Amino acid sequence: MCGIIGFIGRTDAAPILIEGLKRLEYRGYDSSGIATISSAGKIEIRKEIGKIVELEKIIKHNPINGKIGIAHTRWATHGGATVTNAHPHIGQTGKITIVHNGIIENYATLKKHLEKEGREFTTETDSEVIVHLIERYYFDTDNQDDGSPLTRLEKAVSDTVKMLEGTFGIAVLCDEVPDTIIGARKGSPLVIGIGKDSMFIASDINAFVTYTKQVIYLDDNEIVTINRDTYQTKNFERAPVSKDIEEISWDVDEIGRAGYDHFMLKEICEQPDSVRNAFIGRLLYEQATAKLGGLKLSNKDILNIDRILITACGTALHAGMVGKYIIEQLAGIPVEVDFASEFRYRNPIIRPNTLVLAISQSGETADTLAALREAKQKGATVMGICNVVGSTIARECDGGVYVHAGPEIGVASTKAFTSQVTVMILLAIYFGRVRGLSRDIANKLMKEIEKLPGAIHAILDSKEKIKKVAVKYAGTKHAFFMGRNDQYPVALEGALKLKEISYIDANGYPAAEMKHGPIALIDEEHLTVALAPDSPLLEKMIANIQEIRARNGKIVTVTDTKNQMIEKLSDDVIKIPKVHPALKPILMALPMQLFAYYVAVAMECDVDQPRNLAKSVTVE
Repeated sequence: MCGIIGFIGRTDAAPILIEGLKRLEYRGYDSSGIATISSAGKIEIRKEIGKIVELEKIIKHNPINGKIGIAHTRWATHGGATVTNAHPHIGQTGKITIVHNGIIENYATLKKHLEKEGREFTTETDSEVIVHLIERYYFDTDNQDDGSPLTRLEKAVSDTVKMLEGTFGIAVLCDEVPDTIIGARKGSPLVIGIGKDSMFIASDINAFVTYTKQVIYLDDNEIVTINRDTYQTKNFERAPVSKDIEEISWDVDEIGRAGYDHFMLKEICEQPDSVRNAFIGRLLYEQATAKLGGLKLSNKDILNIDRILITACGTALHAGMVGKYIIEQLAGIPVEVDFASEFRYRNPIIRPNTLVLAISQSGETADTLAALREAKQKGATVMGICNVVGSTIARECDGGVYVHAGPEIGVASTKAFTSQVTVMILLAIYFGRVRGLSRDIANKLMKEIEKLPGAIHAILDSKEKIKKVAVKYAGTKHAFFMGRNDQYPVALEGALKLKEISYIDANGYPAAEMKHGPIALIDEEHLTVALAPDSPLLEKMIANIQEIRARNGKIVTVTDTKNQMIEKLSDDVIKIPKVHPALKPILMALPMQLFAYYVAVAMECDVDQPRNLAKSVTVE
C-alpha cells in the first residue's frame, strides 16, 4: 500500500516521477505528491488529493523543476485524504523531506516526545514523525562534528530508523545534500533501479521499468544511499552490505492495457497464457509427476510431511483453500488453511514435520510475511508460492514456486488466482506421486491440465453472454455465492470479486450452510450465484437451488451440465466446458470474474482502482 518513487539523473525529475506514480497508482490513490530540489537548491513540493491526474494539473499550472526528486501516492491510514496529510512531508527547517510507505506503530509516543522539544506537527499522519526525527538528529549539535552533510544525513537516517517500530519504506531528500537520495526499509518493499546516468528508488519495479531492468532488492534493516552514478547499501548500523544486481525478465509492454478498457479485463483475458505459464515445462510424463525443483524437498522430506499448513490473505487464501481439497485427495496429506493475519497471534502449533505454504501474489503481503517468519521461528519448513520474482517472501522462504502469471495491475486479482490454483494442482501431483498416487491417475490429470488454456479460451469466447447476464443484475443490493466441496472457496472468491469492484454486499457460503441462517435473507430482490458443476454432489446442489427458488430468490447458476432441473430453477445459466474434476475450480472462477467485471462496469464503478483498496497490502 502506498507507492514511492525517487529519481536522480541528468533530466528533469518531475515528468519521470509522475510517470512512475501512474504505474504505482494501484498501490493507493487517495492523494499524491512530489518533492524536488530545484535548480536554486531549495526543496519544492506539490501535493493534491485524488488521483495522479489531479497532481498533474497542479504541476501544469505551477511547474516544479530539479533533476532529483521523490514522489508518493497514498493509501490513507492515519488521517484522512487531504492535501495536508499527503506526502511528501517536510520538517520545520524546510531542508529535509520524506515519503513513507508503512505504519509507524509507536508514532504517538515519538510525537509526544518531539512536541515536548518544541516541534510542531501539521498533519494527522504517523509518517510526519520520521521527518522530524531525521531533522532532529541531522541538526543535533552532537552530530555536527561527524563530517560532511552526507555523513551526517546518513547517520541521522540510521539513528531515526532504529527508533521506529512498525513497518516502513522511506526515501529522504535534504537540500544540503542535493545530489543524494537515502532510502531505508523494514517490512515495506524498496527496490533500486540502475539506469544510464540515473538511479531510481521505488516500492515497485513497475515505477521505473521503462528506464531500466537492472535492479537491487533491499532487504529489511537496510539503508541505501544513491547518487546519479553510484549506490551504497548498509545495514542500520551503517556497516556495508553487499548486494547482487538482478535483471528483470518481463517487458514493459506487459504492464500496459494493450487496448482493453481496463487492466482487470486484460488480465482476465490473459489467463490462457498465464495458466499455461504456470505449468509449462513442469509436466514430466515419463516420471508421471510435476517438476517443482524450487521446493528443494527430497522424497524423504515429502514422505515425512504429516501436515501442511497454508497461510495467505484474500484471494491467495481462497487459492490455498482449493489447494487443500486437491492435496488431501491426491497426496493424502492433512491440510489446514489459516488467515495469515491471524496466524501469529494465536500461538500456532508447529510440529517438526509440518510444511508451511505461504501464498502471495506480490510476495510482499505484510501479514503473510509475518506469518512465514513466525512459522520459521517455530522451526517449520516454509515454502512460498509467489508471482513476483525477487519479492521478500520469495527471498525469505526455504524454497518455493513462482506462478509466472506476469504483472497484475488491476487491484482485484484474477489471473494470479487461477495460476496459484494451477500450481497447487501441480504440487498435489508431485507430493502424491511420492506418496503413492498411481502413474495412470497422474498422467491422465497432466494431460487434462494441458487442455486448460483451450477451455479457458472457450469461456472467454462467451464473455458477451456473461455480460448480458451481469448487466441484468447490476445494482443488486445483496448477493450470495454458494458452492460445495472445492467450489466453496470459488464461491468465496466470486463474492470477493463482486464486492471489491461493485461494492455490492456479496458473501460466499458452503451451500449446505445456507439453511443454517443465511437463507433468512432470501427474498425476490436477493441474488444467489450457485456453482453447480457435474459431480457426486450435484443433486444436493440442485436441492439448495430449490430452497432459494421456493423463497423467490433470483438465481444465476454456473454449471457444466445440461441438467433440466437447473435450467428450470435458474433465472440464468452460465455454461463452462467439461474438464477433469480437479480442474473445475479454475474454470468456475472465470465466469465469476467476468460477472463481477461487467456488473461493476454497468454500475460505472472504477474497476481497476476500487475505493478504499490497494493492490499490495504492505501494512498490517
